[in-house]
Amino acid sequence: MSEYDAIVVGAGHNGLVTAVYLARAGWKVLVLERNEKIGGAVQSGEITRPGFIHDLWSTNQNLFLASPVYKELKDDLERHGLKYAKSPNPYCCVFPDGKSLHVYSDREKTLNLLRQHSKKDAEGWSDLYDHFHAFQKSLLPLYATPLPSAQVGVGLTKALTTVGFAELVKLFRILASSTRYLGLDFFETRETRALISTWGMHMDFGPDVAGGAMFPFLETFTDMDEGMNFAQGGAAKMPAALAGLALEHGAEIRTQAEVTRIVEENGRVTGVELAGGERIGAKRAAIANLTPDVLFKRLLKDTPLPGEVRRYIEGYTYGPATMMVHLALKGKPKWKAAPETQDFAYVHIAPYVEDLSETYTNSINGILPASPLLIVGQTSVVDPTRTPSPEDQILWIQVRTLPPAIKGDAKNEIQAGTWDQAKEPFAERVLQKLEEYAPGIREQIQEMVVYSPADLERANPNLVGGDSIGGSHHLRQNFLFRPFPNYSNYKMPLENLYMVGAGTWPGAGTNATSGYLCAQEILRSHGLTKTLVGGAVIGAAAVAAGVAAKKMSEERHD
Repeated sequence: MSEYDAIVVGAGHNGLVTAVYLARAGWKVLVLERNEKIGGAVQSGEITRPGFIHDLWSTNQNLFLASPVYKELKDDLERHGLKYAKSPNPYCCVFPDGKSLHVYSDREKTLNLLRQHSKKDAEGWSDLYDHFHAFQKSLLPLYATPLPSAQVGVGLTKALTTVGFAELVKLFRILASSTRYLGLDFFETRETRALISTWGMHMDFGPDVAGGAMFPFLETFTDMDEGMNFAQGGAAKMPAALAGLALEHGAEIRTQAEVTRIVEENGRVTGVELAGGERIGAKRAAIANLTPDVLFKRLLKDTPLPGEVRRYIEGYTYGPATMMVHLALKGKPKWKAAPETQDFAYVHIAPYVEDLSETYTNSINGILPASPLLIVGQTSVVDPTRTPSPEDQILWIQVRTLPPAIKGDAKNEIQAGTWDQAKEPFAERVLQKLEEYAPGIREQIQEMVVYSPADLERANPNLVGGDSIGGSHHLRQNFLFRPFPNYSNYKMPLENLYMVGAGTWPGAGTNATSGYLCAQEILRSHGLTKTLVGGAVIGAAAVAAGVAAKKMSEERHD
């Protein structure tokens, strides 16, 4: 039986990040991926027509650019082909009457447009932006901090001295708010309130979910400050660069290698078993880049665990589902809203907070919503390399939020009990809504590909029920409680077993933080924390071996 220091199960970006840092520390690392391609939910490909490169699931990589991983490894990742196309026109909302609100990287331009819309809303925007800068200086650094840890206490003390007690109280109130009440506190018009609330629906924060304001608060102003960043040539360039770097440092990556069982002996994980019966040993760590259902209900289904842990596993809650609609277009959409709308990275079609609330309530009750949120990504506008010519365009449409299991239809039009039955008629509903805001869009469509929630789970078992965020982010299952109370530090209830990914702190998105913090935790337990600091010393022999491995990887992924 072959043996490695560490085995990573699942080649999503967090698993690859852990592999990179362990390999840099000199560990013998193996990454196993069940699918033909690495990347997890960060995939791209020519799924409509040749030369049209679509991001299949995830697209915006702002969180990755802000991560400690990118800051430390930027030059190496660029050397492995990772570059970014940046839009100074990050996002906007469009409304039924042709109105629109546009957020630019130019803060003054954004404010001037808001003043034309509502002077009071412009003042509220400025006030909230000031609070965001206080949040950046005080609480945001905790986002990349292990939970629990002494660093949190130090960070909170520093936050207090940085912005003061009064401001810290205001920030905690903002973060504890629902997106509806955050909008009511700072804005007078329903349009500007929608500008905030649409971001909550990217996660599972319906407008009335307490604590749902944190992610929208972060995205609203981070994307304004930083623009919107897509990986040039496709989202898959990011995991490919991480894989190339891992291989360079001696790691091995095997695709089409499905792990069917994690081997446990006397409370200690000793290796894994593949679908063909092959066993591979893990001397120091097994890292599962999986959600709790896949890890515990499949790979460890017969393994004894404490009763409390089993209850946590059974109680782990997944969020509403997602549908993806990919369009290859001839020309840019002809939006009813202001002409500049066609130049924005994201176009949100809600239209209002009340609609978002109804959609969210329907989805969690098993009802197909009458008018779901459309998050329209104009990826080829940001990255022209995605299409064969400037006349050809791509629309990436994420449909939020939907029921994982269908019990009915809010419009009583779709008679379907499964997503395989509902996929086509519901995609038609999506196109009808899109047509209302971009007249003539149907005539521009060259090809369309739709992924239902069932398709998402078939492509990636971690997307349970079509949940694209790896489990609910409500307060009861976030922070110290993610994935379970007392297991937020990536160590699972078996010796040598760790978990990373969207199901762990700090949750969904391309932040890469769980993979980074898990690697820290593993190396710290072996007295090797210094290897995580930029400029770690790697033996010349390992580098030489890595270069050879990299060439093999390039041949494998071409």
